[in-house]
Amino acid sequence: MSNTPLTEASTSRFVRIQEGDLDLQLHYNDCGSGDETVVMLHGSGPGASGWANFNRNIEPLVAAGYRVLLMDCPGWSKSDPIVCTGSRSELNARALKGLMDAIGLDKAHLVGNSMGGHSAVAFALANPARVGKLILMGGGTGGASSFVPMPTEGIKLIGALYRQPTIENLKRMMSVFVYDTSSLTQALFQARLDNMLTRRDHLENFVKSAEANPKQFPDVGHRLGEIKAPALVIWGRDDRFVPLDTGLRLVAGLQNAELHVFSRCGHWAQWEHADKFNRMVLDFLAH
Repeated sequence: MSNTPLTEASTSRFVRIQEGDLDLQLHYNDCGSGDETVVMLHGSGPGASGWANFNRNIEPLVAAGYRVLLMDCPGWSKSDPIVCTGSRSELNARALKGLMDAIGLDKAHLVGNSMGGHSAVAFALANPARVGKLILMGGGTGGASSFVPMPTEGIKLIGALYRQPTIENLKRMMSVFVYDTSSLTQALFQARLDNMLTRRDHLENFVKSAEANPKQFPDVGHRLGEIKAPALVIWGRDDRFVPLDTGLRLVAGLQNAELHVFSRCGHWAQWEHADKFNRMVLDFLAH
């Protein structure tokens, strides 16, 4: 393990990928080293990035001897802008394949939150031999909830924030994003807002994408049985963005999956319950 501090700046990397019709520059963070690699895929919220979503989860994995990559998906953070008129899940999966090819990475474990869960499943369907294990939180397959009106409260608030990126709309969205809002500081709000407004092109392109194709994350429930990779599905009982029954459908459809549900937890399990989440992931990867 390197003595270089694990900061966003010190681990920041760029790569040009060419995968099918994709030809763009991706940003990613490259942390630690080891025989096995864990790739973390972030969610779709405005201002999201790999580092913002997973900064509480990197160091334990690196300390355990894993190389950890955080990919900023096309249209987020420092990666190139894009308008997606098809499946965002498959777009991100192709971007990940391009990244892995470009850096010579044959296989990886995938950790996906929300949109990242959809993207991890899409990658596993398209590239089964290149996936070790899957950890999916708050996403993985689309489709309507059997119990919660769609679109959910949280998804509506994300849409409003993309259309009007103000501190007030950000606070409204974040107030239902996590269960315990006392952890949401003014500094966190401001950092997220600054990140959003730095790339207004990403905000505008997300709105254009949704207008061109409202179903950015198609339901792949009928194909989940094709995935042989062991999967750990983690959900917040109080998720107001993607309801818990979506996690149940993942466990029912995947060949080899187990489920853990955190109470007093919203859509960001890896952040709200970071210590236990990290222990569970390390145990799952090792055994």
